[in-house]
Amino acid sequence: MVTDDSVVVQTKDLTKQYGNQVAVNHLSFTLREGEIFGFLGPNGAGKTTTLLMLMGLTRPSSGEAVVCGLDPVRRAKDVKRIIGYMPENVGFYPELDAVQSLEYIAALNGIPESEARNKIDEFLELVGLKDEAYKKVANFSRGMKQRLGIAEVLIKDPKVLFLDEPTLGLDPEAALNLIDLIVRLKEEHNMTVLLSSHHLHQVQRMSDRVGIMINGTMVAQGTLDQLSKEKFGLGDKTYSLEEIYLKYFREG
Repeated sequence: MVTDDSVVVQTKDLTKQYGNQVAVNHLSFTLREGEIFGFLGPNGAGKTTTLLMLMGLTRPSSGEAVVCGLDPVRRAKDVKRIIGYMPENVGFYPELDAVQSLEYIAALNGIPESEARNKIDEFLELVGLKDEAYKKVANFSRGMKQRLGIAEVLIKDPKVLFLDEPTLGLDPEAALNLIDLIVRLKEEHNMTVLLSSHHLHQVQRMSDRVGIMINGTMVAQGTLDQLSKEKFGLGDKTYSLEEIYLKYFREG
């Protein structure tokens, strides 16, 4: 395993098997500080299972994983303290407003009330919900809930974000707003992001590198240029992530 300080997440031959079904098959990849890594693949490809192993929520059958220098199997609680995870469907208490929701998350993370107040103001402004601070979450659109979800995971100052289908179900404008927010987190706050998604054009807008999972196996990883050259060879044409993905998928 790499000992470089810039490495935030690393796996080596990470494998998860349920009976005879292999969900993740000898997965090896590295995520570096300040990088957005797009984790691609169809349903059942092993993306969410990988995230669960990285968070210590399920044990690998074999192989290794390190998150910020910590083993998620042996130090699951410590790993959970330093990551921010936003699942596909973010849950909220609908009777609370945005401020109350963040106060609750801050209290769960042991953040002092005076410190939490400053963080709440900062992150509501960052995610564009400052004017909706005292609006009940029950009245939020899905896009607003997703942005509030980002604020919730940022409240504990995570070293890395794990985002599972963050734009799922959003209309085009809301999706673009969330994409812009994720890119700003990287550019302005040097945030490291592991992003799982089906939406290839959105991943292309955000990611520095991508990995393609098919049937539990990482069949390719690299920059768009690297994957384009690998599948289509040298040439003047620029290929989209969708074209590259479909080429790998059909041959995978």
